[in-house]
Amino acid sequence: MTHRPEREYSWAQVCARRLERQWLAAPSHGASPAEIVRAMCGAHAQVMPAAELSVGIRGAGTSRAEVRKALWEDGTLVRTFGPRGTVHLLPAADLSQWTGALGDLPSNPALGQFLTPGQTDEIVAAIADALRDAELTVDELTDAIVARTGAWAADPVMPAFQAMWPRWRAALGAAGFRGALCFGAGRGRAATYRSPGQSLQGFQPADAGPALGWLLRAYLQAYGPATPAHLARWLGAPHGWTAGLFDHHRGELAQVTVEGSPAWVLRSDAGPITTEPSGVRLLPYFDSYVVAGQPRELLFPGAASTRALARGQAGNYPVILIDGVVRGLWHHRRSGKTVEITAELFDPAGPSRLEELAQEAERIGNFLQAEARLTLGAVNVGGHA
Repeated sequence: MTHRPEREYSWAQVCARRLERQWLAAPSHGASPAEIVRAMCGAHAQVMPAAELSVGIRGAGTSRAEVRKALWEDGTLVRTFGPRGTVHLLPAADLSQWTGALGDLPSNPALGQFLTPGQTDEIVAAIADALRDAELTVDELTDAIVARTGAWAADPVMPAFQAMWPRWRAALGAAGFRGALCFGAGRGRAATYRSPGQSLQGFQPADAGPALGWLLRAYLQAYGPATPAHLARWLGAPHGWTAGLFDHHRGELAQVTVEGSPAWVLRSDAGPITTEPSGVRLLPYFDSYVVAGQPRELLFPGAASTRALARGQAGNYPVILIDGVVRGLWHHRRSGKTVEITAELFDPAGPSRLEELAQEAERIGNFLQAEARLTLGAVNVGGHA
């Protein structure tokens, strides 16, 4: 897919657009948690406190209670399996589009060692039937699946956390992708699963073709300009497959350049960018801005490429953004009504930047309902600590 570039953008202009669209240039004063998550194209939620903070920092006055209410009471957010098969918060109103698109992704070849395509289909059908009117723990779901498929589904063959999981769990992500399950509220310390249809009347995945176009547009709206390789990395899909998706929708896209390298935007986004990125932001673990944002070498320049990435993977460290680029690390530790925040800047900062950093630390404290105490110094904790 080669065209003559319609416009040239600097990296600073790209950052300015992404920050604005994700309410990181300035927090929203009216968006709901679901609207914030939609702008992010999903919030990574393997670690729920980090997901709550990702949403909270994008809303002026958005509280942790509001995020939890949207998820567990109002049902405007859903916790399920999203890009790369990782746990995400997604807007409930968009779930049919998400499942229609993700359910059509090429299957992960690594899972073929545990399940055939036919076995995967059988297990997903069993999960859908078991959760139609129930909310079950993993052990309860194992029993329900075995009752519907056979003992083979419980064979302990999947290595995980110094244990062996039952065979059926290789299909857990596929069940989420196809809309057969999402996370429930939990039972004590035990995670639970339920059917999205229990709270979304008439729910079913959208047709794959239109849904994939919707997902491509949503990604480019939030993270464009981008390339098929960028989308492939975000989705955990083959590059050739995403290249075909771009080509299929070429009439909706415009080719541009970013610092001389070709990329694509929605045709409606091919106009000038007149703003400049500004501001200091503290992003938690796995914030979508850095996980979905590409190219890595521009987003994580200099010391950030070694200090803030884990073997090239973004999200394992909370990062400090300055003008949309990773320029430091931070870490927080709660102690009673106080949250101790340590911030490490990779380059010297002037008084105005340090004042912004202090204001951001205060915002983190407010969200966590604690008094923030900021210390400048080295962050020595390991990734995902």
